[in-house]
Amino acid sequence: MNVVIVESPAKAKSINKYLGRGYEVYPSYGHVRDLPAKDGSVDPDADFAMLWDVDVKSAKRLNEIAQAVKGADKIILATDPDREGEAISWHVLEVLKAKKVLKDKPVERVVFNAITKAAVLDAMKHPREIDAALVDAYLARRALDYLVGFNLSPVLWRKLPGARSAGRVQSVALRLVCDRELEIESFVRREYWSILAHLRTERDAPFAARLVGADGRKISRLDVGDEAGAMAFRRDLDRARFHVAKIEAKPAKRHPAPPFTTSTLQQEASRKLGLAPARTMQLAQKLYEGADIGGETVGLITYMRTDGVDLAPEAVAGARAVIAKQFGPAYVPKAPRKYQVKAKNAQEAHEAIRPTDLARSPREVARAVDADQARLYELIWTRAIACQMESAELERTTVDIEAKAGERTLDLRATGQVVRFDGFLRLYQEGRDDEEDEENARLPDMAQGEALAKDRIDVAQHFTEPPPRYTEATLVKRMEELGIGRPSTYAATLAVLRERDYVRLDKKRLRPEDKGRLVTAFLESFFTRYVGYDFTAELEEKLDRVSNHEIDWKQVLRDFWLDFSAAIAGTKDLRTTEVLDNLNEILGPHIFPPKEDGGDPRACPSCADGRLSLKLGKFGAFIGCSNYPECKYTRTLSAPDGEEAEGARPGVKSLGFDPETGEEITLRDGRFGAYVQEGDGAGEGEKPKRSSIPKTIAPSELTLEQAVGLLSLPREVARHPETKEPIFAGIGRFGPYVQHGKTYANIGKDEDILTIGANRAIDLVVAKESGLTGRRFGDAAGAPARALGDHPEGGAVSVRAGRFGPYVAWGKVNATLPKDADPTTLTLDGAVELLKKKAAGAGAVQGRLLGEHPAGGPVTVRAGRFGPYVNWGKVNATLKGDAAAETLTLEEALRLIEDKGGAASTKKPAAKKPAAKKAAAETPARAAPKKAAAKAPVKKPTAKKPAATKPAPPPMAEDDEPPPF
Repeated sequence: MNVVIVESPAKAKSINKYLGRGYEVYPSYGHVRDLPAKDGSVDPDADFAMLWDVDVKSAKRLNEIAQAVKGADKIILATDPDREGEAISWHVLEVLKAKKVLKDKPVERVVFNAITKAAVLDAMKHPREIDAALVDAYLARRALDYLVGFNLSPVLWRKLPGARSAGRVQSVALRLVCDRELEIESFVRREYWSILAHLRTERDAPFAARLVGADGRKISRLDVGDEAGAMAFRRDLDRARFHVAKIEAKPAKRHPAPPFTTSTLQQEASRKLGLAPARTMQLAQKLYEGADIGGETVGLITYMRTDGVDLAPEAVAGARAVIAKQFGPAYVPKAPRKYQVKAKNAQEAHEAIRPTDLARSPREVARAVDADQARLYELIWTRAIACQMESAELERTTVDIEAKAGERTLDLRATGQVVRFDGFLRLYQEGRDDEEDEENARLPDMAQGEALAKDRIDVAQHFTEPPPRYTEATLVKRMEELGIGRPSTYAATLAVLRERDYVRLDKKRLRPEDKGRLVTAFLESFFTRYVGYDFTAELEEKLDRVSNHEIDWKQVLRDFWLDFSAAIAGTKDLRTTEVLDNLNEILGPHIFPPKEDGGDPRACPSCADGRLSLKLGKFGAFIGCSNYPECKYTRTLSAPDGEEAEGARPGVKSLGFDPETGEEITLRDGRFGAYVQEGDGAGEGEKPKRSSIPKTIAPSELTLEQAVGLLSLPREVARHPETKEPIFAGIGRFGPYVQHGKTYANIGKDEDILTIGANRAIDLVVAKESGLTGRRFGDAAGAPARALGDHPEGGAVSVRAGRFGPYVAWGKVNATLPKDADPTTLTLDGAVELLKKKAAGAGAVQGRLLGEHPAGGPVTVRAGRFGPYVNWGKVNATLKGDAAAETLTLEEALRLIEDKGGAASTKKPAAKKPAAKKAAAETPARAAPKKAAAKAPVKKPTAKKPAATKPAPPPMAEDDEPPPF
C-alpha cells in the first residue's frame, strides 16, 4: 500500500478515485505546524533556530497519517506545487521522522498543476525529492515575518496605545494606502476650461471637435485656466468659418491580455464581478479542488497561486480548437501566442490560471457548482480563450480642422476609431481602473478642404481631480508592480488591514483609519527603512534567490537582524514627547488642516491661547489642548467637515432639529469617537440625550432621520409571544442588542438596529432564552429550556440545548431534532410527533444502516463530532483516510470494527426492550444507559405528577468516539 498525503479532504477524495486500489490518500488540512506566538520561537542567538508547534487538531490528523505510514510500502507527498506546498510536505515529513515511523520506507514528492486524472497519473510517474531551496525560502520568509511582527508589535503597544500589530508586508501595504491619502489631502485643485465645437459635414453628418491650438500655438488641456479666456475663444469660434485641413487614418491592432495570474485574477474579479480578493481565492480554491462533472470529480482550473502567464501546449491547442469551432478560422492566429511576465520579482514557474479542459464550457460547469463559482469559472475560461484569439484590427482617424476668425486661425481636432475586425474583442475586453474609456465614436466621411457648418460652441468648466483612492484590485496591482508580497499573500494582507481597523472600505475604496495613519507615521519616523518600498522589494528578491539555490537563507536573516535589532533597541528609551513631536509633524496636514482665513490651524477653538496637539491616552490617540485641565477641549484626529468654519462650534456639526421636540440634533466628536446629541441639557446638572453611532452607519453619512432614530433608542419592536412583555432594541456597551426582561441578545454585525423587525427580534430573544444560540459544551447544561406545553398523555414538553445539539424532552424521553428543524420555531405538535416516533422505536438506529453484524445487531455509519464513524453496539470505529461515509459498504465497516477489536467478542449486543414498554425510561441514543439505571422501573409521566424537565446530562459511550446526536 502507498500512502499519499495532500492538503485538503476534497483534493484527497478526488485523487483517491484517480489512483484506485493500492493507494490511501490522507489530507493534512493545510499546515500542520507553526511558530508559537511566544518569545523564543525564532532564536537569533542560536543561529535562528526555529521552534515549531503542532496544535491539537493537527496532532490528531498526524497521528492518523503516522498510523497509516507504519503499514505503508511508500510515502508520496503530493501537496501544492508552490513554496507553501513544499513547506507542508517538509513539515509532514519532519513530524513522521520524529515519530520514527518512516524507517527505510521510500519517500517521494510529486507535483501537478491540475487535479485531473491525467495530470495526477503523470505526476506519479515523475517523482522527485523535496526541493530544499524552496523549503529554505519558506523558512526565511516565515522567520522574517515572525521577527518583524513579534519584535515590532510590542513596540507599538508600548509607545502607541491602540495600535494592534505591524508586519513586514502588511505595514508597507498600509503605507501605500496612507501615502495616497496624503496625496489627496495635499492636492490643490486647478481650474481649466474645455472648448468643443459641434460641426456638420456637407452631407449634414454631425460630429464634435476640440480646440487644440490658436495662432500657431498648441493649447493643452490645462492652458485655458479661466472663464474670461474660454469666452474669448468662444466669441472667435462663433464668427469663424470652418474647413477640413487634414485627414489621417492609421491602421492599428489591439492584442489580447495574457491569461490570468493570481493578482490579475483578483483585479479582474474585483472589477467585473465585484469580488474581494479573499473571496476570489476561496472560489478559485474550490474550482481547483473540483466538482462532480459527468459522474466524476474533476478539478476545473489549474493551480490558482502563480505569477506565470505561460500555457501548456495542450492548453494552447485546446483553446485554438474551441476558437475555430465557436468563432471560425479567421479568429485563430497563425501561430500560438506566447506571453512573458512583466511583474517585478515574478518567480513562480507555474502555468497561468486556466480551465483544466478548455472544451468544458461555462454553461456545463454552471450546472455543477454554485453561482459565484460559475461566474469566476466563466471569467477564467473567457480570458484563457481570448488570449489565444486573433488581434482586433482598428482604424484610428484624426481630422484637423481650421477655423478662420478674421486674421486669427484656430485649430480643432476630431478623433475617431473604427473596429475593422473585432478579433478577441468579440469575446472579451479587459477591465480598467480609474481611467476614462479611450474608445471614440466613428467619424463621418469627409474630404480634405471640405467646408463645415457650425451648430454651436460649448465651453465647460472643469477642475483637476486628486489621484483616486486604491480599490482592493488597484492596491494588489500596485503591490505587484513594486514587488511587495507574493500571490499567496495579497488577499491575506488586505484582510488583516481591515480586521485591525487600519483601513475601511468606503464605496469600494480603501480609506485609512486614524489608527492606521498613526501606525504608519510612527513606523516612518522610527523604522523608516523597514516600511520602505525598495527595501521590502529587495528582501523579496533575496528570498527568490534563496529559492533558486543562489544564496544561503540564514545569511539573509543575519544581515536583516543586525540592523533591525539595533533599530528595535533604539526605541527602548524613546520618550512619549519625542513620539508625539514626530507624529505631529508627519500628520500635521491631516490633523491640523490649513484654515481658509490663514489663521493658525493649531490654535484651540475653545480657549484663547491654547495650542492643539496630538495626545496619547489609554484607548488611543486624540487631539487635546495644551491648557488641559483648564481647557478640556478634545476631538478625534480627523476634524469633522466644516468644524473650522467661521462661527462653528468646535467638534460639533448640526444635523437639523427634531421635528417633535424642536431641539437641535448635533453630530459630535468625542474622545472615544463620534456620537449624536439632542440639545444641550434642559436644566442644571441634567445631561442631554446622547447615542453612540453603530458601525453600520458612517458618521459622515449620518442623516437627521437616522440621528433622531438613534436618540429614540431603546425602542419597543415587538411583544414576547409567551409573556406578552415588550422586547426592546437599543445600543449598549457591547453594541446593538434586543432585550426582554433580563435577557439581552446581540444583533448581527450586518443588521441595522433602526430597522430590525419584530420577527427577527423575537427569534433572537427566544433563541437566547432557550439556550439555543449555537453555544456548545459549557453553557448547554445550564441553559434554560423553552417550554412548548403539556404532552397529551401528561407532563411538560420542552426543547433543550444538548451537548451535541438541540433535543425535545418529555420526562425521561429525549428525541433529537432533525438537522433541518429550527429549535426556536418548533411547535408542540411537532415535538409530540418526534417523541411518538422515538417511543415507537424510530430513530433507535442512528445514521445510515449498512446491515447486520454476523454476531447480531445493526451496523451503521454516523456523523460524529470529529468526523464520520462506524457503530456496532458499543463499538465505534473512525473511518480511515478520506473514506466517504455515503459510499461505505458493510464489508468495509466490518473490517473497521474488527480492527477496533469488535470481533473479539462474538456475543450479540444486548437486545433492546420493546419501545412500547420502555418509552418513558429511554435515554437518548447518543448515550448507553448504565446497568443500574436500567433495572430501576420508571413510570410513564402523568398529568398529576409530571417528570422533571431538567434531566441530567446523558452519559458518554464507553469508546473514545463521541456518539452522534
